Amino acid sequence: MPEDVVPHPRLLEGKRVLITGVITHRSIAFTTAQRCQALGAEIVLTGFGRGKRLTERAAKRLDPAPDVLELDVNEPADLELLGTDLNDRWGRVDGVLHAIAFAPEDALGGNFLTAPPESAELAFRTSAYSMKALAQALLPLMSDGSSIVGLDFDASVAWPVYDWMGVAKAALESVNRYLCRDLGPLNVRSNLVSAGPIETAAAGAIPGFGQLAKAWERRAPLGWDPRDAGPVADAVCFLLSDSARGISGQILRVDGGFSAIGSELPPSDD
Repeated sequence: MPEDVVPHPRLLEGKRVLITGVITHRSIAFTTAQRCQALGAEIVLTGFGRGKRLTERAAKRLDPAPDVLELDVNEPADLELLGTDLNDRWGRVDGVLHAIAFAPEDALGGNFLTAPPESAELAFRTSAYSMKALAQALLPLMSDGSSIVGLDFDASVAWPVYDWMGVAKAALESVNRYLCRDLGPLNVRSNLVSAGPIETAAAGAIPGFGQLAKAWERRAPLGWDPRDAGPVADAVCFLLSDSARGISGQILRVDGGFSAIGSELPPSDD
C-alpha cells in the first residue's frame, strides 16, 4: 500500500476476507487484496477453469501468497464446496468482495437490440444473481457485523457499447438493496462500490472502453487515472471494515466526481 494512503493501518485487523475476481495483477480485486493484507486481513482468492492459473500467478505477487479456491459462481456445487472449505479453514467469514461480471460478446458493443435472450440471461446470472448466490452460500459462516461488497459501474444511465452488461449492473444494484433488506436483521451488510473506468483485463474486452476512460479523464473534477485502482480498493476496504458498520444497501461512487457533473455543452456557434 502506498505510504501516503494509510489513514488506519490496521483497519481490517483480524478480519477474514474472501476475494473473488482476481484475474491478473491489474484487477481491481488484486489491488483490493493488497490493501486488505496491508490493513491486517487474512484473505483467500477464488478462480475457476483455465483462468484459475492466472489467478494463482497473480496470488504469488501478494505477501503472503494466499490460497486460490475453485469457484465458478454459476455452479451450485462449487458454491457448496467453497462454504465447506472456508468453514474448515476459518470457521467464519468476515468479509466478501464480489468482483464478478461477464457478458457474451454478442451482448455488448452496440448489440443491445440483437442480443439473443440466452446471452442477456447469462450476463444477468453471472453479474447480478451471483452476488445473491455467493451471499446465500456463505451466510452460515458470516460473523456478526460482516460485510459483502460488490463492484459496480453506474447503471443510472445508458452508456455507449455497455448494453446488456449495463442492464445486468442495474440488476446488481437492485440485488444489493434486497440483500440489505434480508441480511440486515442478521447484522450482515451489503454495499456496492461504483467505480470509474479502470484499465483491467476485463475492461479490455468491452468494445469502446477507451472512450469511456477518456471521458472520465476529461470531466472528473478530481481527475481520474484509469490505471490506478487504489481509490476503488480503499473504498472497498472501508466498507469491509467496522467503520462502515452503519452502512448497508448503498452505492459508494468512486469516480473522481464524474457522476456529479452534467453532460458537456455542445460547441458554440458564436
